[in-house]
Amino acid sequence: MRAVSAPDVLQRIVEQRKRRLASDGTLGTAADLPQGLLRTISDNEFLAALAHRKRQGAPGIIAEIKRGSPRLGFVGDRFDPIEQARLYAERGAACLSVVVEPDHFFGSYELLTACREASGLPAIAKDFIVDSVQLVYARDAGASAVLLIAALLSATELEDYAGQARGLGLVPLVETTDPDDLAKVAMAEEGWEIVGVNNRDLRTFNVSLERSMTLLPLLPFGAIKVAESGIRRGADVALLMDAGFDAFLVGESLLLGENPRALLAEMTGAGRLG
Repeated sequence: MRAVSAPDVLQRIVEQRKRRLASDGTLGTAADLPQGLLRTISDNEFLAALAHRKRQGAPGIIAEIKRGSPRLGFVGDRFDPIEQARLYAERGAACLSVVVEPDHFFGSYELLTACREASGLPAIAKDFIVDSVQLVYARDAGASAVLLIAALLSATELEDYAGQARGLGLVPLVETTDPDDLAKVAMAEEGWEIVGVNNRDLRTFNVSLERSMTLLPLLPFGAIKVAESGIRRGADVALLMDAGFDAFLVGESLLLGENPRALLAEMTGAGRLG
């Protein structure tokens, strides 16, 4: 059987997302959401939590709950997401990330609500945004941030979804993977609050921290800068923090590692290691 390439996987996820929303009768129902202004630390707790860690010279760890992926399969039987969310809060994570896509990542907005309430941490809803109604779902589930994947959106779509998210009180975290993504980011008139670099190549799924290091000079000035994926130890956080990153989205190493408590303590103390 022919191996499925990463672009094929991403396209299948997007198309399935549209089909599910269409079957629910919600596709296109929130198309006229008003545009909002840039979020600030006074009106968005996710942004405030990361900015607070940055002012302290400490790494802002965005700790993730993910019940599986096309690469991993289902891993939700290897941990209790509610207990994991509580552990993150107890061990010093700044924010929570919850993957809510249901068909390939086994998530839900209900999962986000439960983890958000259990941890008390500000949360980002990680979904593949194909329709404005997903922004409403994120807001209603208790998220204060939403992921926008630049590789899947045109520059116009990226800016429109970001404005609609802000109008709902959410802050957009724009995920980039290459200079083409950052060219779209640069076209926005309003600027950006938070921009991330995914160290996972969307074509091959290979992971390298060099991706963050290479793209860092291209990230917009003034935005909170987030390194995502492939962060496995405190030394990785220290390296990226010394380079200029402010926050770090960490998933699999915390979810599937033998001692997530110790690892998270190591990562949150990485500002003292560098």
